[in-house]
Order: sequence, then C-alpha cells, then structure tokens
Amino acid sequence: MTTLAEALAARPVVLDGGLSTELESRGHDVTSALWSARLLRDDPGAIAAAHAAFAAAGAQVATTASYQATFPGFAAAGIDAAQARTLMTRSVQLAREGAPEGWVAASVGPYGAYLADGSEYTGGYADDVTVHQLREFHRPRLQVLADAGPDVLACETLPAAAEVEALLAELDDLGVPAWLSLTAVVDPAGVPRTRRGELLADVLAMTRDVDAVIAVGVNCTDPAGVPAAVRVAAAASGTPVVAYPNSGEAWDAVARRWTGQAGVGDVTGWLTAGARLIGGCCRVRPDDVRAVADAVRQLSRRGPGPRPADRPAGSGPAAAR
Repeated sequence: MTTLAEALAARPVVLDGGLSTELESRGHDVTSALWSARLLRDDPGAIAAAHAAFAAAGAQVATTASYQATFPGFAAAGIDAAQARTLMTRSVQLAREGAPEGWVAASVGPYGAYLADGSEYTGGYADDVTVHQLREFHRPRLQVLADAGPDVLACETLPAAAEVEALLAELDDLGVPAWLSLTAVVDPAGVPRTRRGELLADVLAMTRDVDAVIAVGVNCTDPAGVPAAVRVAAAASGTPVVAYPNSGEAWDAVARRWTGQAGVGDVTGWLTAGARLIGGCCRVRPDDVRAVADAVRQLSRRGPGPRPADRPAGSGPAAAR
C-alpha cells in the first residue's frame, strides 16, 4: 500500500470527521473524562461501525478513538496499566477493522485533554508543566500506539508551543511518521496564532528539521480561519498541510445547545490555499465528509492546488514511509 506521505506528495487526501460526534449521534454516552475512549472497553463494535461510516462517506484516513487515552486517564477510571495498553492497541485494530482500505492515524490528544477541563482550548497548563513533564506524560502512550502499527500518529488539538516541542523531541525514535495539528485562532489583525497566543508560523517552523513529521496544520478551529492558517503552515513548515476544523457551530453554555450554521466550510478554498490532508473535527459527520470528498474530487479534475515550499535539502519526509 502507498504510504500516506507518498499519497500526500501526489494528491489531496480525505480525513474522517468527529468520531465522538458520530458515536454520540448513535446513542452512546461520551460525557465521561475518557470521552470516546470509554467505548474501547465497553462497546468496541460501536467504534468500528463509526469508522466504517466515515470510510463509506469517502474518508481515506481513520483516526483512532485514542485522543483521550492516557495511562493516568485510564487509571483514574479504574483501568490498570496492562488493560490500558490493550485498549490503546485496540483503538488501532478497530480503525483497521472499520476502514480496512484506508490509512490509520493513531490520535494523540494534548495534556489538556487528559485534564478534561477545556484547557486544550487555552493552553493555560503550559504555565504549570515543563516540556520535560510533557515529554514524560506523552512518551508511554506514544510508544504503545506506535507499536500497535498505525500508518501515522496524529498529534492533534495542540494549543501551545511547549507541547509541540515536547512531542517533537519524542517522535524520531518511534519509527512511525506523524502529523502535528494545532488548535488555532486568527487575531483581529488576521494573523493565525495558537490558543496560547504564540504566532502559528513560529511554532510550526519548529517542525522543519524533524524527519518524522509528514504534515502540519490546524484542527478543532473555526472553518473561517482555515485559509489563513493553511497558508502560514505551508510557508513555515515546508510540509503538506492538514486542515480539519469544527463544523462552524458554537456552543451556547447558557442555553446548552449548539448555535450557528453547521457545515464544513469552503473546502475548495482550503485546497487552493494549499491544504493536502482535509477532513473535519467536532460536529463533523459522515455526510459532511462526503461533501469534502466530493470537493476534493472536483478540484482534482481541474488540477492540483499550490504545493508547500520545499524543505531544506536533507530534511523532511523524502524517504518513503
């Protein structure tokens, strides 16, 4: 099978959508601190079925139910280390089962996801933990997920430079390529920034000399900010760009409901801005992914979009993975 890096060099690739959203829509409770990872133990068949639904809609990459899967998170739920390893490995197996013809991306959520306090959308914990501590937190599950045999590690919803630095320091020894995706905002001046407030360009420039990184970009963000973020990501990193924003709806905490217009946004605009790996995050369902896949097919008939600037000689994912 062609590697994901090889595919991205040749054409745009379609990601899946919000796995937890799809599970919730099918009647499953994903409100615990483990989020969709709870179903790795309690109803694995439901996860495989959700993967299959996205694949049937045109997704070429299945993202595992391991975003919230960490050793301390499982321990807090009464799950010991041995079972935690089994469940993390199972997340990759279920993605293969549900989407056997695609690539599998093992989801690696941020430290803030483990805290389950919404801080992955602020990066505030970067004041309280060091890069060394973040490396210690991520290392065990990175190794388990890498050993499970995914095609790529999806280090996603990262809100701060410190966490990017920590993950980059751990990736090279794993033998599995990765993408890094930040949750970002566009400031009033039109400049993309991390949720922590750092310049997105500066943070993604950190990835230029890391051969394990095959794509960088943004996720779990407003679709309106995607074109600006994609252009910055392509210029800063020199790698293919990943973009999988939320549906565009906003959560009204007072009324306790989603408001605004649902939809994946201007997919053609993302592609023409330079995105190569495209899908959706929260509130993005199989029908939305089908619209993404249709847009990718239509644009592909007209010819490829812009390509990211080449990395410096001797760096980047030139070797087939």
